[in-house]
Amino acid sequence: MSPPAPSSENDSTSLIGKFFGVFRYSKEALSLVWTTNRRLTLVLLALTVFAGVIPGAIAYVGKLIVDAVVLAVETDLAADRWTVLTWIGVEAVLITLMSAAQRVLMIANSLLRALLGQRVNVMILEKAQTLELSHFEDAEFYDKLTRARREASSRPLSLVTRTFGLIQNGITLVTYGWLLIQFSWLAVVGLLVAALPSFFVETYFSGAAFRLFRWQVPETRLRNYLEWLLAREDYIKELKLFGTGQLFLDRYREIFEKLYAEDKALTLKRGMWGFLLGMLSSVAFYGAYGWIGWSAAIAAITLGQMTMYLLIFKQGQSSIAASLTSIGKMYEDNLYLSNLYEFLEQPIDTRDGMAVSGPMPGDGVRFEEVSFTYPGQTIPAVDKITFHLQPGQKLALVGENGSGKTTLIKLLTRLYLPTEGRVLLDGLDLNEWQLEALRDRIGVIFQDFVRYQLKVGENIGVGDVANVDAQDQQQVAAEKGMAHPFIDEMEKGYQTQLGRWFKDGRELSGGQWQKIALSRAFMRRQADILVLDEPTSAMDAEAEARIFDHFRAATEKQMAILISHRFSTVRMADQIIVLAKGKIIERGPHEALMQQDGHYAHLFTIQAKGYQ
Repeated sequence: MSPPAPSSENDSTSLIGKFFGVFRYSKEALSLVWTTNRRLTLVLLALTVFAGVIPGAIAYVGKLIVDAVVLAVETDLAADRWTVLTWIGVEAVLITLMSAAQRVLMIANSLLRALLGQRVNVMILEKAQTLELSHFEDAEFYDKLTRARREASSRPLSLVTRTFGLIQNGITLVTYGWLLIQFSWLAVVGLLVAALPSFFVETYFSGAAFRLFRWQVPETRLRNYLEWLLAREDYIKELKLFGTGQLFLDRYREIFEKLYAEDKALTLKRGMWGFLLGMLSSVAFYGAYGWIGWSAAIAAITLGQMTMYLLIFKQGQSSIAASLTSIGKMYEDNLYLSNLYEFLEQPIDTRDGMAVSGPMPGDGVRFEEVSFTYPGQTIPAVDKITFHLQPGQKLALVGENGSGKTTLIKLLTRLYLPTEGRVLLDGLDLNEWQLEALRDRIGVIFQDFVRYQLKVGENIGVGDVANVDAQDQQQVAAEKGMAHPFIDEMEKGYQTQLGRWFKDGRELSGGQWQKIALSRAFMRRQADILVLDEPTSAMDAEAEARIFDHFRAATEKQMAILISHRFSTVRMADQIIVLAKGKIIERGPHEALMQQDGHYAHLFTIQAKGYQ
């Protein structure tokens, strides 16, 4: 039996619940602004209350001025004329105070906006540092990150400002209502009813704009990526040579035109409905205008009261419209804040061991029946891998692209956790190691190492963040990585700016950059495991041979894992593991593998012929 269809009452209840449910982020926004700067937040609140009271007082003083003028004309007394000037002076003071309050509010808003923008961006970046590598290899995660970063820095303050503005308008409306109800309570009701249609339409279109924003995120990211391609020095060479610049620029334009068409359609609908329903406010105002004017004409109210009621009705109409607009915009702000908190509340794997040493010091690294499958995949990247690397030994990983070499390194550095099996260091499962202590013992250079647009010393120093500015340690690391000779030839030495992004930057060759990255891996003096993933791919054969002769001597007591497609360097390893489709198909030293005349010997022979 099929379930009964939900009633319209339930539908409306659900809709209302959903609308007000979104406002749960208002509390977080208020807390965020308060903790960013309490003094400025208090200034905002105090001036908001003050600015809410002043308009009613100005309207009432305006009534007193008109009535005083009428009285002075009727009596022709000097005292009554001075009363007129007195009330004008009072109004001038009130308007000056109102202007000062608005100016200080603007200053406080500007300062808070800067502080809050920095605070939110830091929160996003701090959260990003706690996430796993798998998050950054997921397209949906990047959509979530993009949604969080867009407008995230402005929305919390916008929400708080609108909340305070709502308080201000509320106070103003209470004073206006108290004055206007003396004329007629029907005028107050008319004031409210005339503003409601515009409120509902604005709220509806705020939700529609937010949904469109979420739908457009993937295309927006693609457009940003194309802009990145077209404006980066490391891409521009290939774009010029292949002539792909115009192709990408055309795609960039196409995406914009598609997004613009969607935004334009929504903007036009919003504007049209806003205009039509806004006419109700004009009809209500002029209806009240005629009513109040007629009442003054038949002497039911004084000329001063007529002036006050017209001013109150006009400004009250604006205050109600502003209040309802604030509620609609607060709803919109909450929708955008949901993106921020959706990202900040992203669950993370908080598993971190407590151990800083293992029960079997000197046992080295062991992989025991280790398998790993990437999220969303069904075929294991590595399958039942077992090997033992002892202190001082050099291990080479050989295999075609996609055979699982780099995946093993990610498992060793605990960027990923094995799907099956375990990895041990000094007899202890990596899951039980304190992550910081584990990574302090590993120096890594990945094939896609980062070319930091920093000074030479900093480029090397980031390999050990605790000693990033230790110049003596930088030089020792550079000597081990064979970067010191060309650094020493630079006019500013280790203070030379690298890259072309900043003033006086110097670009290096591919081989020099690799030596910088290799030096970075040597920064950690305490590291007894060095991992080199294609560390010399940009060097010629002679330079590579020198690097590895030097490397073997420099890492005599350290474990080293080498990934390379050049078999002339692989042969230096104590043990060679040949991988294919995530499995070990051969293992042993170079001579033993050559005698087996298997896959390794075949590849080595092919490569050797290329040098003959």
